Amino acid sequence: MFEEFMGIPAHPLVLHAAVVFVPLLALLTIAYALVPLVRPHTRWVLGLLAVGAPICALLAKFSGDAFFERMRSANRVTPEFLPKLEAHQHFGDLTLYAAIGLAVVALALVWFVPPRTAEGVRPGRALTLALQVLSLVAAGIAVYYVVRTGDSGAKAVWEGQ
Repeated sequence: MFEEFMGIPAHPLVLHAAVVFVPLLALLTIAYALVPLVRPHTRWVLGLLAVGAPICALLAKFSGDAFFERMRSANRVTPEFLPKLEAHQHFGDLTLYAAIGLAVVALALVWFVPPRTAEGVRPGRALTLALQVLSLVAAGIAVYYVVRTGDSGAKAVWEGQ
């Protein structure tokens, strides 16, 4: 199911959605957490990205696993090349976990730190501060692993088997 799309390996196609949406989720999470003026305009977008970005990362992982099995069954993976692919898979797994963690933080922001309303409802300062710090940490980790995964995959492709 995750192996091909119209005769093309799905992984190179699907991974670009994760490469775009996970860092976009990170940026928007930080903006929502730290800039109260953007909250009314980005609340629903952040909620949708918090659901969509981890799904894109999951699809990239599934398509990558299918691509790896296809290459292995065709005997196109040499023993020298296998550690590079396994490292790339490991970074991909960590990217998925980081995207899920960032999504949880983003959804917590949307739920617990709503935009200011006419009544002036404000969440507790301690909760807001904790979510702001978690946002920065989760966003940094997610972007780091997106870059590491992409770098290891690109090196594996360009350095060859």
